[in-house]
Parts: sequence; structure tokens; C-alpha cells
Amino acid sequence: MTSQTRSQGSLGWLLTSPVTRFIALLGLCAAYIQGPLTKLFDFSGALAEMEHFGLHPAAFFAVVVIAFELTASAMILSGFLRWLGALALAVFTLLATLIALRFWEMPSGMERSMAMNAFFEHLGLAGAFVIVAAMDVVKGAGK
Repeated sequence: MTSQTRSQGSLGWLLTSPVTRFIALLGLCAAYIQGPLTKLFDFSGALAEMEHFGLHPAAFFAVVVIAFELTASAMILSGFLRWLGALALAVFTLLATLIALRFWEMPSGMERSMAMNAFFEHLGLAGAFVIVAAMDVVKGAGK
């Protein structure tokens, strides 16, 4: 066995470890756990956010977003219908990105540049959720 084969074997073991998978999924879901917890502890801030984006009634949308993000994240982390939770967060991320990060409507400058960067980062998150869903369906875990 060559050193390259040994290192690939070690890397393969590390990348396919259940612990690594859970940590990676936790990282992917981190914003969808932190966000709703912040909204729970500062509900008036959550209401202001919903109002800012024109979502009425604000209390209804705040509660739905909190419950949705925590539930979908729990589905992904627990493996229970992981594919469904991942696809739901992919769609949610795309919709929220189109609502909140409309960089093309902003004047040139730092704020537009930051919004554009965040827009494309969110597209990457949505893509990662689609990959998680696809991997679960291919493995037959989508039952």
C-alpha cells in the first residue's frame, strides 16, 4: 500500500465518518438554528424584521418562520425525512434571498456589493441543501 493510498483511505474514513457528517450538517443548518433562536429571544426584533420585508401579519410570519427553520433543521440533523427538510430549506433560502437581498435594486457601492455577495452565498447554501436531499434519496434514506 502506497502512502497516497493510505492517506486517501484515512481521508475517506474521516469524510465518511458519522461524526463528520453530523458536524457538516450542523454547520449547514447553523444559521437556520441561530436565526430562529434569536427571533425567539427578541420577538419584537423578529416582528420588526417581518415588517421591514413587508410580511403581514408580522406575528404570524415570525412564528411560522421560527417553527419552520427549527423543524427543518431538526429533520436534517436527525435524519428523519432529511431529504424533505433539506429541500424545504433550499426553497425557503431561495425565496428569502429573493425577498431580502435584491442587490440589483440598490445603487452602486459597498451596501450593494455586500448584498450581492450574500445573495450568491445563499444560492450556495440552497445548492448544498439540494445535494443533501439528493444524497439521501440516492441512498434510499428518503423513506
